[in-house]
Amino acid sequence: MAKILQIETATAFCSVALSVNGETISFKEEQGQNLHAANLTLFIDEVIKTVGLNYSELDAIAVSKGPGSYTGLRIGVSTAKGLCYALDKPLIAIETLEMMAAGFLSENPDYSGFICPMIDARRMEVYTTVFDPLLNILLPTEAKIIDEMSFNDFLSQQTITFLGDGAAKCAEVLTHPNARFDAANFNSASYMSKLASQAFDKGNFEDVAYFEPFYLKDFVVTQSKKQQAQG
Repeated sequence: MAKILQIETATAFCSVALSVNGETISFKEEQGQNLHAANLTLFIDEVIKTVGLNYSELDAIAVSKGPGSYTGLRIGVSTAKGLCYALDKPLIAIETLEMMAAGFLSENPDYSGFICPMIDARRMEVYTTVFDPLLNILLPTEAKIIDEMSFNDFLSQQTITFLGDGAAKCAEVLTHPNARFDAANFNSASYMSKLASQAFDKGNFEDVAYFEPFYLKDFVVTQSKKQQAQG
């Protein structure tokens, strides 16, 4: 009975879950800016203590690896690696967009169209990919600027459900009749459970010393107008 602690910090949601054999038994999440650094370890402690578990009883730590927020991913992965070192447990990395698609399918088991999770990357750019209902990847993960022609090749074939915080801002642009939008939150560690369990059973673990988040784009430090005027 694999007991896996799961951490998701790729977006504005700070989310922690505990699963046993692929089923979520405890989770805690909150949405807001700059939550992760202050709340992540508190959420972890709450999730574990709620079910009366000791940290030593965990079998693995799973973390959402990105793409997503540079700061959020760095905090989540650093915390997961620290726990792995301290507890001598293996690290599992779950692709964030796959987790979102898996969450949507778990809530819509009869769905037969394509799934396009999107994470906001500012302006009209999103981190995105396209899955079929079996979670086969139809489009490599990319940072994509969205316009009215985006995904038309897929939309001409099949219904696509767009989800995630990046999808909301694209709803006015993606007006094809086959475009659907789901506003539910799928950036939740609770939707990592099945994928993490499968990875554990296959022994798909990361090298804790060398593992890095999947940022997709380089982090760019921008200066405010005040800083530019001073410099």
